[in-house]
Amino acid sequence: MGAVTGRPEQVVRRLRDGMAHGVLSFPLTSFRADGSLDVDGFRAYVAGQLAAGPGALFPACGTGEFFSLDEEEYRQVVTAAVEEAGGRVPVVAGVGYGWAQAVRFARVAEEAGADALLVLPHYLVAAPQDGLVAQVEAIAGRTELPLVVYQRGQVAYTAGSLARIARIPGVIGLKDGHSDLDRLQRLTLAAPDGFLFFNGAATAEIQARAYATVGVPAYSSAVHAFAPEIADAFFAALQDGDQGTVDKLLRDFYVPFVELRDRAPGYAVSLVKAAARLRGLPVGPVRAPLTDPCAADLADLGALLDAGLGLVGASR
Repeated sequence: MGAVTGRPEQVVRRLRDGMAHGVLSFPLTSFRADGSLDVDGFRAYVAGQLAAGPGALFPACGTGEFFSLDEEEYRQVVTAAVEEAGGRVPVVAGVGYGWAQAVRFARVAEEAGADALLVLPHYLVAAPQDGLVAQVEAIAGRTELPLVVYQRGQVAYTAGSLARIARIPGVIGLKDGHSDLDRLQRLTLAAPDGFLFFNGAATAEIQARAYATVGVPAYSSAVHAFAPEIADAFFAALQDGDQGTVDKLLRDFYVPFVELRDRAPGYAVSLVKAAARLRGLPVGPVRAPLTDPCAADLADLGALLDAGLGLVGASR
C-alpha cells in the first residue's frame, strides 16, 4: 500500500511536523453562565492555547463538547478556531453521530476553512467491522477534507479493517483511545507508509512512553487545555529523554490528576474546564449532561493545580 497523495499529503506533512514539535491542543468550548455560546471568550482562550505552541488545534471535539453543539454553534466555533490559527497550525474539526449527520458537520467545517476532520465514534450502537468501514467510506466520499478516524468506546478496528480504511481516499490517520497496545501494534503494522497515529488516551501523558514503544509518540493533551506550562514541560522532558523529570511530573501531578478525574463520570471534560476557570480563562461551565465538579473536588483540584505549576516554575 502506498502513501496518501494530493491535498491529504499536504495535511499529513503539516500534522507530522507539528506533532514533532508540540502536543495536540483540544480546546475547550466557552459557554456563558446561562449556557449560551461565548464566541469572544472562545477566541481569547484559543489565542492563549496557540501562544503555547501546540502541534495542531482540534476544536469541537470531545474536550470541546462537540456533542452539545448545534450546527450554527459548531460553525462559529470552527470558524473562530480557523481565524485565530491563521494558518500557523493545522485545524482539525470534530464530526460525529451517524454518517449523515457527520457529513452535515463536515460541510460546515469545509466552509469554515478547517484543514481536516476527526471522525468521533458514532452514536450509541455497536456495529460489525464491515459497518465501521462503511461508516468511514460514507463520510470520506462526501467531503473534500482529509479524515482522522477515532477509535474509542464502541469503535475498535481490527488490523484488517484498518488496512481497508487506510485505502479509502482522504483517510490520513487514526487516533486511539483504547490503550490496547497489542491491538495498536497490529494496526500500525497494517497501515501504509505515511499514515498517522495519535495517542488519544484520557490524560495521554500517563501512557505516552508506552505508546511510543509501538510507534505512536504523538498525543493529545487535556492538561494543555488549562496548564500548557505543565504539558509543554512534560513534552520537552519526554523528547529529551529526561526520565527523571518525566517520572516526577507523572508521580506528583499526572497520577494524582487521573485519580481526581476518576472520582466522577464526565470529569475528563468538566474537571479540565474547572481547572481552566481556576486560572481565569474564559471557558465558562459545562453543558448538560456534564456537571461541574463539587466543592470538595474543586478544592482538591486547586491544590493540585498549584502543585503542578510549581513543579515547572509557574503559578496561577
